[in-house]
Amino acid sequence: MSANNLPPPSTVVGMLRDNGFNSVRLYAPDRDALAALAGTGIGVIVGAPNYVLPELAASGSAAAAWVRANIAAHPDVSFRYLTVGNEVAGSDTQYLVPAMENVHGALAAAGLGDAVKVTTAISQATIAVHVPPSAGEFADESKPFLLPVLQFLERTGAPLLANLYPYFVYTYKAAGDMDVGFMLFTAPGTVVQDGEYGYQNMFDASVDAVHAAVERLGVSGVDVVVSETGWPSAGGEEASVENARTYNQNLVGHVGKGTPRRPWKVETYVFSLFNENLKEAGVEQNWGLFYPSTDKVYPITFGK
Repeated sequence: MSANNLPPPSTVVGMLRDNGFNSVRLYAPDRDALAALAGTGIGVIVGAPNYVLPELAASGSAAAAWVRANIAAHPDVSFRYLTVGNEVAGSDTQYLVPAMENVHGALAAAGLGDAVKVTTAISQATIAVHVPPSAGEFADESKPFLLPVLQFLERTGAPLLANLYPYFVYTYKAAGDMDVGFMLFTAPGTVVQDGEYGYQNMFDASVDAVHAAVERLGVSGVDVVVSETGWPSAGGEEASVENARTYNQNLVGHVGKGTPRRPWKVETYVFSLFNENLKEAGVEQNWGLFYPSTDKVYPITFGK
């Protein structure tokens, strides 16, 4: 995380357990964090950072060494997914599938291929059409690199991770000029009617739009995991403690119900655990559920 004032990993893991979290996402394989998570049963998404992708793509032996050092070296950690890159864009997308293939092969050689799925996390910016969800489509510049990624996921049975933020759909007007209640799960009724399906919130619409975009590329059977979502508590338009609490508490209560098209649990990760003081001033510093002191930014209940 982009902060220099956070509590030690052992304290953080205690917070996760005390608050009922059963999974956590790490953007890089921090050794101390993985040691603290060992034996807890907390599921872990771990990332291979974007800067290592060229090396992982170029060499199967480099991928094997990375897996040995960062995955196999932690046998008591409950790894769920290994994300090769986060929101990879531009010329770096050329490394995605070769790196995913090499890491997948390295995990299989280490006897971990069934336990740890290889995937990547896409940015909301890759989605050109959010509503109606049935018209969901990836941006033209994203399709060339996403198609082979999705074919890899289809073949290996791994989900696609998507970072989805109704907050940014609202502030950037990516789905037109819509009421903030549609973003906060507080709309009193259907806002978007899509054939037989009615949508009362943008989260559901975005998830189903990603599924539609995947299918539009001719790929089927790839699940979608929401690997980031949240609402800032300060620093920008409609960024307040009350709106952040409303969004995240409603999210926690909603994801188990699924979406109109897929009425089953949507695996979802709230961003972020802590406010991050080294990020750019404004909303970027204010996504946390907790202050570095471990106090909650606002009252919220999770799995307990």
